[in-house]
Amino acid sequence: MLFIGLDLGTSGLKGTMLDEKGTVVDKITIPYSLSMPEPGYSEQDPSMWLDAAKEAIRKLSKDREKDIIGLSIAGQMHGLVILDENDNVLRPCILWNDGRSVEETNYLNNVIGEDVLLKNTGNIAFPGFTLPKLLWVKAHESEIYARIAKIMLPKDYIAYRLTGVFASDYSDLSGTLFFDCEHKRYSAKMLEIAGVTEKVLPKPLTSHSPIGYLKPEFGLPHCLMTIGGGDNACAAIGTGILDDGEAMISLGTSGTIFLPTSAFRLPKESCIHSFDDANDNYHLMGCILSASSCNKWWLGKVLCEDDFSEFAIPLEKLGHNDVFFAPYLMGERSPYNDVKVRGAFVNLSLSTTKAEMSQAILEGIGFAFNDCLMAAKKLGLSVKAVRVSGGGSRNVTMLHILADVLNVSVVTLKTEEGPSFGAAILAMVGAGQYVNASEATKAIVKTKNTILPDPERVALYAKQYETFHKIYPFLKQLEK
Repeated sequence: MLFIGLDLGTSGLKGTMLDEKGTVVDKITIPYSLSMPEPGYSEQDPSMWLDAAKEAIRKLSKDREKDIIGLSIAGQMHGLVILDENDNVLRPCILWNDGRSVEETNYLNNVIGEDVLLKNTGNIAFPGFTLPKLLWVKAHESEIYARIAKIMLPKDYIAYRLTGVFASDYSDLSGTLFFDCEHKRYSAKMLEIAGVTEKVLPKPLTSHSPIGYLKPEFGLPHCLMTIGGGDNACAAIGTGILDDGEAMISLGTSGTIFLPTSAFRLPKESCIHSFDDANDNYHLMGCILSASSCNKWWLGKVLCEDDFSEFAIPLEKLGHNDVFFAPYLMGERSPYNDVKVRGAFVNLSLSTTKAEMSQAILEGIGFAFNDCLMAAKKLGLSVKAVRVSGGGSRNVTMLHILADVLNVSVVTLKTEEGPSFGAAILAMVGAGQYVNASEATKAIVKTKNTILPDPERVALYAKQYETFHKIYPFLKQLEK
C-alpha cells in the first residue's frame, strides 16, 4: 500500500510517497512561477498548480497505480481562488503574501472593530487573510465579484479538480477571517460583512476526512483523497507536534512558529493567530514574512554568490555581534501586522565585515521568532523544545541561534519533507491505516538530532534581544 502527500507551495509543488510503514518511497518537486504585477502584489494562476499536481501524481504513481490507496494535500494558506457558475477561474489567485488589501484590513480592524473580529473569528484582520482580499475584489473588480459562484483556498481547488468535491478543512479555513475558529464553523456575521453566503463556500471538514476517490481520468482506481490541511498544520503532523508544550518552527520562504493547544486561546493583545489544527484541536501561530528569503536576498542579490549552503559562522562568534538586522523585507505579520515596514541593518561601521552582516541576518530571524514566542507566552504557553522543518532547517548555525535566542532545545527530524510528509500521514489516517493522527505520528515520525541552548549565549542573546526589540518602533517612523 502506498500513500501520496502533496504540498502546494508558493514556489512549487512537492510530492512525497510513503509505504504502509511510513517510509519515504519516492519524492518529487515541480517548480512554478510567481507573478508580481505591481509592487506589493503576489499572484498565481491556479492552472499551474493543477498541472503540477497532475505531473506529480503521474510520475509518483508510474508502475504503482494499483498500490496507491490514499492521497492528501497541504496548501499555502489564505489565497483567494474564485470560480464562476461554470467553474472557470475568474482571476489569478491573490496569494498569502500579497499586500494590496491594506485599506480593507484597516476597515475591518478599525471600522468593524477588532473586538467584533475576535468575537466572531478569534483573530484580527491581516492583509494576507482571505476576507480582505475578497473585499478588495469587491471594491476594485466589481464585475468579477458579481460573477463569483465558488470561493476556495488553493489546496481546495486542487481537491475539487481531482475529485469533484467542494470541501475544505478547519485548519485552512482558520486563515480566511470568515470562519469561527473556536466553534469550527462559518461566522454568520463575517459572511454578512463579506456579502456572501455559505452556498459559495466549501464544506468544512476535519483534516483527516476522506472526501472521495480520484476521478477515473487520473488512473488511480483505489486512491481515496483526504482533504488535508493548511501547510503549517500539515507540517505539524509531519513533525509530530500535537500536544500542549510542544512547538514547531518552519524555516521556508517565510517562517512560522506553531504551538498546539488543547484549549482555544484568544490573542487579544498581539498579532499572532489562533487557529484550528489538523488534529481536531487548536494552535497559536506566529508568522514572520521573511525567513530563508532573507538569506537568499543577501547571498543572491547583494553578494551575488551562487552557493546557498550554510553560512560559515563559528559558534564562538554567536552572541558577540554588534550588527543587527531587522528581517522585514516584505513587511511583517507577527507580532506587528505591518505591511509597510521594511528591513534594515543597524549599527554598521567602517570595520563591519561581510561575516558580521551574514551573522546578523540569521540572528535577526531568530529575534523575530522570539517576538512571536513572547506573545504566545503572554497567553500562558510554555515551550521547552521545538522541532524544525523546511529548507532552512539544514542550516546548523541557524539552529544554534534559535536554541540560544529562544532558550529551548531544537530538534531535527529524520524526514525533512514537512507539509507533504504530514499530508501523506493524513492520507493514511483517512484511508483507515491509523485511527488518528496521534497514533500515526507516534509510529512514523522519528527525531534525528537535538541542539541544546548554551547558557552563556542565552544570556548574551537576552541582552541583544532587548536592543533588537527597539528597532521596529524606529523603523515604523520611517514608513511612507
